[in-house]
Amino acid sequence: MADLSGTELSEEKETEIELKKRQKRPWEDLHKSGKISITPGLPETLGVYDISAVRREQRELSADLSLARFICTELTRGYFLEHNEAKYTERRERVYTCMRIPKELEKLMIFGFFLCVDAFLYVFTLLPLRVLLALLRLLTLPCCGFRARTCPYCRRSSGSRLLQPAQVCDMLKGLILVLCFSMMHYVDYSMMYHLIRGQSVIKLYIIYNMLEVADRLFSSFGQDILDALYWTATEPKERKRDSIGVIPHFFMAVFYVFLHAILIMVQASTLNVAFNSHNKSLLTIMMSNNFVEIKGSVFKKFEKNNLFQMSNSDIKERFTSYVLLLIVCLRNMEQFAWNPDHLWVLFPDVFMVVTSEVAVDIIKHAFITKFNDITADVYSEYRASLAFDLVSSRQKNACTDYSDSVARRMGFIPLPLAVLLIRVVMSSVKVQGALSYTCVFLFYLGLVTLKVLNSIVLLGKSCVYVKRANMEDKLFEGPSSTPSSSAKSPSKADQPRCSTPSGESKVEQIPVTPCSPPSSSPSSSVTTQPTPRTDLFPPLPTNTSPAGPASRPPTPPPEPEQPAASLPKEEEEEAQAASELKHRIPNKDLLEIDRFTICGNRID
Repeated sequence: MADLSGTELSEEKETEIELKKRQKRPWEDLHKSGKISITPGLPETLGVYDISAVRREQRELSADLSLARFICTELTRGYFLEHNEAKYTERRERVYTCMRIPKELEKLMIFGFFLCVDAFLYVFTLLPLRVLLALLRLLTLPCCGFRARTCPYCRRSSGSRLLQPAQVCDMLKGLILVLCFSMMHYVDYSMMYHLIRGQSVIKLYIIYNMLEVADRLFSSFGQDILDALYWTATEPKERKRDSIGVIPHFFMAVFYVFLHAILIMVQASTLNVAFNSHNKSLLTIMMSNNFVEIKGSVFKKFEKNNLFQMSNSDIKERFTSYVLLLIVCLRNMEQFAWNPDHLWVLFPDVFMVVTSEVAVDIIKHAFITKFNDITADVYSEYRASLAFDLVSSRQKNACTDYSDSVARRMGFIPLPLAVLLIRVVMSSVKVQGALSYTCVFLFYLGLVTLKVLNSIVLLGKSCVYVKRANMEDKLFEGPSSTPSSSAKSPSKADQPRCSTPSGESKVEQIPVTPCSPPSSSPSSSVTTQPTPRTDLFPPLPTNTSPAGPASRPPTPPPEPEQPAASLPKEEEEEAQAASELKHRIPNKDLLEIDRFTICGNRID
């Protein structure tokens, strides 16, 4: 029994020893099971790996990880950029885009700058001549008759209006300019300058920022006031008492232009104080304000339409800054008796202001296009859009004046700035004697020549830009669609009306063909005007012809036996749309005009 118990104890000890060996050499079972292969580098003793040799080799490898080995590895380490080719190609394109931004942006800025120059010179050159032609029209009305379609003496078509719509707008602009200029005589520029100069630097900095914000708000709301005045004065009216509504709109427009002119005068006075300060600290702070604009705009998400609005706003701000600098130089030159040496004293400050404006615009647009993945080719599209506005405003079926379209697109309203500039020039330059008036007349002729040359060059460039952008078809959409719609109803072709009962309410789709009878030429008036839309005017009391298609109830065409059953339905719908169009067209036209405002998001 003792021997049996001893053998059992020895067997238990052997099994325990075997378990301990297996725990120490776990790879032995894996090797026998075939899951791993034998490593030839390890020493082998009786079919069992020597764990001490493995640990010794690991210690030798860890001893090789020295500083010299690390530096050698860092110096000889390699990688392949082609493994991520798309990412690096995109980064390179972004760099190329940032390098192209200054060139493309300045092309747009220069083109937009000359557009503003053209609209601004129009107020001084062609607008007075157009007002004189409108007055001539009023003086020659007694020979034509007030309600006659065609004058038997001068063959002019009155179109049952005293003045054409464009002439009414010109008269209103001239009256606004005259009234605001006379009101500006009661504002003392010198007192305002000394009042601003007595303030502290920080207060002036805050005032200048507030004036910039107020200028943008005035520009966005002011064009709406002027458009409301123009439309109220030119919309067709059935009763004469409806014209009384023009009076409050007119006084509101005069009040707006006067306030906006005073606002720009305060801006010019603040800039003049900054130029004349001894330590130039205020000018430096005002220039740093431009770089603060980068922080407020770069780190925001921009779409192409929003970037277009910002570009137009930058064009307007740059042109306004140049006019303010001109006013500052005129005031300073007057104080120094027009000494040309003082102009070189002002030149460094003027150069610093212009350079900061250009640098801020380039940096801002470069980073906006980088962060929003916008290519540099978008600025050529913006330029083509501005060119399209210019070309479309030169057509006979244009719905607005060119200077007004620039005001709506860029937020640049030339009337307040023109009033202020006239006020400053009249107070700075003394005109006395026949020679002085001769010089003024020659200067006016020079301005007219500059305006005409600028308009010709801009129109030629605009045609090139529109052709490159393949936007020529949009210029002829209106005339091409009108005959097709009128061809559907041949029974209504004998009516001497311009509008077609197709329900088209866009202003750009007014036909170019003459709306009057063949005996009256569209170019027989004093100025070349688009042919008036006689369907918007009340019918004459002497007219005994049946009412137009817009006033009679919808009836099927005179051929009811036609097999096409859908034709009477189309005729009924067209007649209903035409009857509703009479009351809906004025509001629609106003909405179409307002879509170019700087605060809107709709951009063609």
